[in-house]
Amino acid sequence: MSIKVSSVSKTYKTQKALNEISFYANKGQVIGFLGPNGAGKSTMMKILTGFIKPNAGDVFVDEINVLQKPIEAQKIIGYLPEHNPLYKDMFVREYLQFRAAIFKIDKSKIESCIEKVGLTAEAHKKINQLSKGYQQRVGLAAAILHNPSVLILDEPTTGLDPNQLVEIRELIKELGKDKTVLFSTHIMQEVEAVCDRVIIIKKGELLVDKKLSELKENNQQTIIVTFDYKIEEQFVNRLPNIVSYKNNYDNTWYITFESEEDMRPVIFDFAQENGLKILTLNTENKNLETLFREVTSA
Repeated sequence: MSIKVSSVSKTYKTQKALNEISFYANKGQVIGFLGPNGAGKSTMMKILTGFIKPNAGDVFVDEINVLQKPIEAQKIIGYLPEHNPLYKDMFVREYLQFRAAIFKIDKSKIESCIEKVGLTAEAHKKINQLSKGYQQRVGLAAAILHNPSVLILDEPTTGLDPNQLVEIRELIKELGKDKTVLFSTHIMQEVEAVCDRVIIIKKGELLVDKKLSELKENNQQTIIVTFDYKIEEQFVNRLPNIVSYKNNYDNTWYITFESEEDMRPVIFDFAQENGLKILTLNTENKNLETLFREVTSA
C-alpha cells in the first residue's frame, strides 16, 4: 500500500478535527478526498505529509512511518497545500531550481516539468506577475519535480479557468497511472472526471469510502416531491424499495429508492391513497453530488 492511515484522531483544544479515521490507497489510484468546509480534510493532509502530528493513530507512506520519520517520508511525497506557499519575488525557473536543490535532483528535469504543467509560455516571468491559475501551476510543478510516488493535492484546481481545468485534470489522471494521488476539491464533476475512488468525511468522521464504478452501477434514484400538506414520516416509510428519506421542508421530501423501475408511479399511487395532491415532483439519478449532499447535509 502506498498510503495507510489507521485510527487517526486529532484534537485542537476542545475541537475534534479527526475521529479515528482509517483508510488505505494503492499505487495507481486517484482518490477524491471530499467533505464540507471544516470537515478535517486539510488536517488529514497535513498529518499525511508530516507537517503536524495526530493525537492518536498511525500513518504510513510506502511503508515509511510518517510520524517517526517525517523527513524521509517527505522525500517521496509531493504536496500542494491549500494556500500555495510560493516565493513570489522569484522567477519561475529560479524557484524550481531552488526546489530542485532542496531535493538534490538534476536541474535538467525542470524544463520537462514546466512543459508538463503547461507553464512554458510563462516560465520567464516572476511568480508575482502570474495569474492565480498560473501560480497554482507553479505549485503543482514544485510538487511533482522530484518525481514523488505519492501526491497530496489540496484544492489543486483553485483559480484555474475552464480550459486550464481540463488540462490539469488530464495531468492528474496521467500522474495517477504510476503514482498514488489524493486530492481534495469541492467540484464534484472534477472528481467524477478524474478519480477511481472517493472518500467523504464530515466533522472528522469518515462517512463514505467507495469506488466510483460502484456508485455508477447502483440502481438508486432520488425523487423530490412536494405534497399539499405535511405528512408524518411513518407514512413515507411504508413505501416499497425505500433506502432513505429526508423531510427538508414542511411538505417537501427527498426519497431515495433502490429499484430498476421508475418509482414515480409509486409516488402518485401513494398520494392518491392518502388523499394528497402533488405540487412538484422531480427525479435525480444517484451520483456523486447527490450522495455528497445526502451524507453531509444531515
